[in-house]
Amino acid sequence: MSDTRQLPVPDGLDGMRVDAGLSRLLGLSRTAVAALTEDGRVAVDGRAAGKSDRLTAGSWLEVHLPDPEPVTAITGPEEVVAGLTVLHADDEIIVVDKPVGVAAHPSPGWTGPTVLGGLAALGYRVSTSGAAERQGIVHRLDVGTTGVMVVAAAEHAYTVLKRAFKERTVDKRYHAVAQGHPDPSSGTIDAPIDRHPRHDYKFAVVAGGKPSVTHYDTIEAFRAASLLDVRLETGRTHQIRVHLAALRHPCVGDITYGADPVLAKRLGLQRQWLHARSLGFEHPGDGRWVEFTSPYPSDLERALDLLRD
Repeated sequence: MSDTRQLPVPDGLDGMRVDAGLSRLLGLSRTAVAALTEDGRVAVDGRAAGKSDRLTAGSWLEVHLPDPEPVTAITGPEEVVAGLTVLHADDEIIVVDKPVGVAAHPSPGWTGPTVLGGLAALGYRVSTSGAAERQGIVHRLDVGTTGVMVVAAAEHAYTVLKRAFKERTVDKRYHAVAQGHPDPSSGTIDAPIDRHPRHDYKFAVVAGGKPSVTHYDTIEAFRAASLLDVRLETGRTHQIRVHLAALRHPCVGDITYGADPVLAKRLGLQRQWLHARSLGFEHPGDGRWVEFTSPYPSDLERALDLLRD
């Protein structure tokens, strides 16, 4: 059924054209209001009104708005995803090791494989909570970031895990190879992050951005880079990449955030050296602490070997 609005013409619209007055009153464009009048959907005191007619304060206005366009769910292919490994699955959760080049869920403009599509192809059912295109997703990894990720299989698990991530009770640990040697070798980066002021596809440390906190420790130092253990308090998009770039020690291979392309080429890297190493949380089923670890994929392992030589 269409949405019908009936009300007296406000005093502030007295004398205005129908298209201009209704545009202001209903928040529609004048073109949209003109289309309504052409379709006979606007009446003043029971008579069909044209777009250029004048409104009179106190006249009875009746507008029949069209049905809203149906929302089309963004879907992706249900196909087996090469390299996607299920580390653990039960009635509440599914823990996966996500390979490079795979998105967590479908999104506008993305036509590649997704974690949700891969799980569906393997016969796993996930929670129906959340937006249609990301049901069951409680956190995400970038397409170019590999490692461990949890998906809610049950509605209860979705609620519990979303709360745990929001309240920062989840232990999220990443390994990253940063260019150079951060000083100090262990520290905390507390700097707000938001969209880059000039480049929509990037994020940056921006005054007034969302609070973002990253802790890091150096595991191993090489001549040109350092292997870091990184723990996140918050989970902003590109957080580790942005914070390390802000220190002037970007992830090796992360050309988007200022990494040296010569070093990336020497190491054979086509993406940033960043891996979601482990994930620990209270199991939503019984509250016991569980932790899952992902080994380095071959491209990151090979780059480490070259750095050690």
